[in-house]
Amino acid sequence: MDDAAPVLSTADLTRHFGMVKAVDGITVEIARGALVGIVGANGSGKTTFLNLITGYLTPDRGRIEFMGRETTGLPPRAVTKLGIARSFQVPQLYTGLSVPPRVAEGLQILERFGLGSYADRPVGQLAEGGRKLLDIALSFALRPRLLLMDEPTSGVSIDDKGPVMDTLVGVLRQSDVTTIFVEHDMDVVQRYARRVLVFDNGRVIAQGETGRVLADAEVRKAILGHA
Repeated sequence: MDDAAPVLSTADLTRHFGMVKAVDGITVEIARGALVGIVGANGSGKTTFLNLITGYLTPDRGRIEFMGRETTGLPPRAVTKLGIARSFQVPQLYTGLSVPPRVAEGLQILERFGLGSYADRPVGQLAEGGRKLLDIALSFALRPRLLLMDEPTSGVSIDDKGPVMDTLVGVLRQSDVTTIFVEHDMDVVQRYARRVLVFDNGRVIAQGETGRVLADAEVRKAILGHA
């Protein structure tokens, strides 16, 4: 793959639910190594967009390409095998089970996320921030080229948000994993995202360098309801 080519691109990506235009003609390109935040009010299409990329939904029209290959309409398992991993707003973990055992590669991944001391201990002993990191760490076992995260700091205490994101972003940079994350906390987006996409009523109404985009009065109105 040409290093200058986008890792992910969409063209006129559209998905409606009846009269609701959940995703309405989105065309974007995500460069290799990018750390991109997606922001917008509830119901603006953010999670639907992730669901389309990962194959949980099929678009009504439009095209998705990952690393130069069309993935439009592929089922989730096929998308995952190509190198796209995802974490969810609510970690997909069973709290009664143990953190993955001390297999060499698995332990190495846990240690990178600061979770090595929890190997073989019940998931329920982890605080919410630790569960978020574990959910994402499990995605890394798939060796993804693109990671999609839905609300990585949702439910995490204010004091823990910074440490969780510092750990996560550090691993991402070392691993050269392109990342897109949906986030409602504007402080988190401002601090960690290099680029931002602003969703409103199923469309991307602004995109670009994070500080510049989030300083725009119209963008702030769309996200927060006021300038």
